[in-house]
Amino acid sequence: MAHAKNHDYHILNPSIWPLLGSLGAFIMLFGAVLWMPRVGQGPWMFLIGLALVLYVMYAWWSEVVAESKAGDHTPVVRIGLRYGVIMFIMSEVMFFAAWFWSFFKHEMYPMETYEGTTYVKPEIHHIDPFGLPLINTLLLLLSGMALTWAHHALIHGNNRKDLKHGLMLAVALGVIFTGFQVYEYRELLVYDGYTFGGEIDFANFFMATGFHGFHVVIGSIFLLVCLFRAEKGHFTPERHVGFEAAAWYWHFVDVVWLFLFFAVYIWGG
Repeated sequence: MAHAKNHDYHILNPSIWPLLGSLGAFIMLFGAVLWMPRVGQGPWMFLIGLALVLYVMYAWWSEVVAESKAGDHTPVVRIGLRYGVIMFIMSEVMFFAAWFWSFFKHEMYPMETYEGTTYVKPEIHHIDPFGLPLINTLLLLLSGMALTWAHHALIHGNNRKDLKHGLMLAVALGVIFTGFQVYEYRELLVYDGYTFGGEIDFANFFMATGFHGFHVVIGSIFLLVCLFRAEKGHFTPERHVGFEAAAWYWHFVDVVWLFLFFAVYIWGG
């Protein structure tokens, strides 16, 4: 016999997605470990695991959206979802803290490289921070402003037109940022002697800025999904946790880039 719910919490039904997500992550990691030393079918295992992880993400989040539309996301549940997003962003803060730690450590206390008995100082072409890096900084800041415009349009008056336009502009600027970063990497690798391996300075630069670029790609996809959902009328001024999560993530990406710009490009140069 069915009973009416007398609490504000959402009790989840048994789900296969956590198990499949863990399995996909394991296959992807195992494939990456085999891929690095070019052993066996490493690349294929990595791609199979990645495909499984992406499928789980799509299916699982689709269920979360369906729960929201069904009214299961009560105010208490929405608070829990926001706490989850905050904890995720805090884990990302610690992730980037590791790269900043490595960067500052080796900039202030560099390790010497010897060839035989002679110390060889690596030749590093310093990047002009007020060229392409400054342009990318302005692009991300403008993208964050466009997203704030969209957020304001949603919560103050439910202006669907400005919501969509702000999201479109934010996504477009994020895509342009990614294109410029690809162009910068090409110039550094082809003409300026940078390498993905070898010197710790190169490794720190590419790991910090490269992972940030990866986050820009993920954030752009996140915002694009929000745009599709806005087209379908999913968000309301009172119920838009998915949009808030995307906005918080994007602003986090903006702030990390500001630290990278001032630390790596200006101070490091």
